[in-house]
Amino acid sequence: MTVPDLAARLDLAPHPEGGWYRRTWTAPATIGTPYGPRPTATAILYLLDDVSAWHRVRSTELWCWHSGAPVGLALGGDGAAPGAPVESVLGPGTLPQREVPPGVWQTARLLGAEPALITCVVSPGFDFADFSLAPRSGRIGHGQG
Repeated sequence: MTVPDLAARLDLAPHPEGGWYRRTWTAPATIGTPYGPRPTATAILYLLDDVSAWHRVRSTELWCWHSGAPVGLALGGDGAAPGAPVESVLGPGTLPQREVPPGVWQTARLLGAEPALITCVVSPGFDFADFSLAPRSGRIGHGQG
């Protein structure tokens, strides 16, 4: 099965950072943030088929690996642009989840040939107003475009 076929089967849409996604859960409660009200948490099903570009969100994000190739999740600090990445591996034989603190640059890459299926939980809940991609010139290490 091709990645687009798998994405269609899971009802996923292309994600701006790369890969495919669909929001699967939104907490019913809301919380005030400096950027406006947000759900207390949200979750997406995420299919990584290559690289997730350097990006950051204003909330804590928890990556939970389910299946497929292992994933290298790199964190690049909370400066104006990503710094030197520190990578963790999510997959079989490793801890299958990793926290990304609020405002920290992150990128992910496949460490094998097949796509990886992941759940990402964000708290306070995700809003695209809280999401930013690194400028192409700000990308270092994997995740370069």
